[in-house]
Amino acid sequence: MLDALVGEPERALLAAVKVLALFVTAVVVFRFTGRRALAELAPFDFVTAVAVGALIGRTATATDATWLDGAAALITLLLAHLAVVHLRFMPGVRRMADPPPRLIVHDGVVQQPALRRCGMTRQDLDVVLRQHGVTEVAAVRLAVFEPSGVVSVIARTEQGEHDLPVPNGPVHGG
Repeated sequence: MLDALVGEPERALLAAVKVLALFVTAVVVFRFTGRRALAELAPFDFVTAVAVGALIGRTATATDATWLDGAAALITLLLAHLAVVHLRFMPGVRRMADPPPRLIVHDGVVQQPALRRCGMTRQDLDVVLRQHGVTEVAAVRLAVFEPSGVVSVIARTEQGEHDLPVPNGPVHGG
């Protein structure tokens, strides 16, 4: 029973050394590929972040995987991510890599089909609006679900004044 819980201390030490080495490798490679993967989680960024975690965890605990195996896979994954980041300037790749922005409120009217495509309920939208200091959807000129997953809100103002943007906030709906 104790062996099942503790195992071989040498393997545990090896796993700790490998995870530390892979962590340092990831930090260095992320430094050269830019902060985008951690700052703005578009869908392909999210996939990369999850894959990096899985790769580090698997390599650290696998007895048949060396640091070099994990580092090679990690570097390849992050270089592929960097390639997608740069290839997104091509319209066809951008359409595949980034979801389009969606108008979810226009002149106080909720665009229900767009809201549904964003995976948001009306309650999710109400939460986001409250986070922006808006208590009624009628007070919203525009609300846009952005590719990064945040909702931009532009509130209506008094007649004759310019519309004022409301600061962005994260969306956790869906």
